[in-house]
This record gives sequence, structure tokens and C-alpha cells, in this order.
Amino acid sequence: MEKINLSETLRKSIHISSIAIPMIYRYVLHFNRKLAISLLIPLTVLFILVETFRIRHRTVKKIYQNLFGIILRKHELSDFTGAVYVMVSAIICIALFPRNIAFMALSFLAIGDTMAAVAGLSFGKRRLPGSRKSIEGSIGCFVSTFLFGFIYYIFDPDLGIAMSTLAVGALAATLAEGWKLALDDNLKIPIIAGIVMYFSNQIFYY
Repeated sequence: MEKINLSETLRKSIHISSIAIPMIYRYVLHFNRKLAISLLIPLTVLFILVETFRIRHRTVKKIYQNLFGIILRKHELSDFTGAVYVMVSAIICIALFPRNIAFMALSFLAIGDTMAAVAGLSFGKRRLPGSRKSIEGSIGCFVSTFLFGFIYYIFDPDLGIAMSTLAVGALAATLAEGWKLALDDNLKIPIIAGIVMYFSNQIFYY
């Protein structure tokens, strides 16, 4: 149990750092979509090349496992790590969604997925139907994403998203995180939340 907790702690410490992507997009690049995508695409290609080399080269794979095995899940030993999917989802969200929706969707991924794991490991006792994930983890995901959205709604007048949209987006991110779908969380959480927030904002904000 201690090893599992340490592994998840290290994984989620790294995962929460992906909040840097939407923060850089907003506060450093000032929502410059073309510049953001032009930076993300070569980085993502580099990630994919390194991961492919790591998976296919036996010696490199063994060294990588010895160094980072504690933070890898079993399927990641022979597949891409979550970092690749985070980068891909960032490109998709920034390319497809309005800038404020993309910012929130990617923030919900970093915060919600992390807090779902923390709450699930710390308090999880009741499993979601047909899933290994817990109700407590889902509650942690919803509360953390909702609070994040609420704080931005209160303190950022340029957000341009209705509070009801943020609430629905937090719920969508939570449902996506708990949904037993054969798709990496790093893809389904921000994309589903982004789609829901986009259409919701057309109703509630305009």
C-alpha cells in the first residue's frame, strides 16, 4: 500500500504540473493560439519519438523502467505515458475551443484528475458501478474543478464564461474521469468538458 501511495503521489505531483500549459497559454502567450500550437506540436512530436524509442529499444526500456518504474502504470511499460496524451489534448483543445474554454478544460484536467486520485486513495470506499474508481474520488474531482472555476469567475472579469457553464463543465469533467471508456483520461476529461462548456456557454452566457 505504501508503494502504491508513493507511486500515485509522485505521479500526481507531476500531473498537477500540467496546469502550466493553460497558465502559459493565458498569461505568457496571452491566448496566442497560433504560437501555442506552433510550440506544442514539435514538443509533442519529440515526446512521441522519445516514447517510441523507449518502448521499442529493450535496453533503453529497461533503464527507463529502473529510473522511473515507480511512477509508471503497468500498461505504460509498453505504451505511451500520460504526458503524451496531455500534450495531444492540449493541441486539440487550443485548436478547437474558444480560448477561455480551452483554458478551463485543460485546467480541469490538471486539477480534477489529480484531486480525484488524492481523494480516492485517501477516502475511497465506494466504487462506481463497473469501475475501479471511487465515488469519493469523483466528489474530489467535482469539488476541486468547481472551486477552481468559481474562483476565476469571481476574480477574473475577462473570463467570459457563465458560472452555470463552469458548474456544468466541472460535472462533465467528473463524469468523464469516472467513465469507463477505452480512452486515456488525459484526452477524455478536457475534450468532453470542453465540448460541454462550449455548447453550454452558448446558452447561458450569450
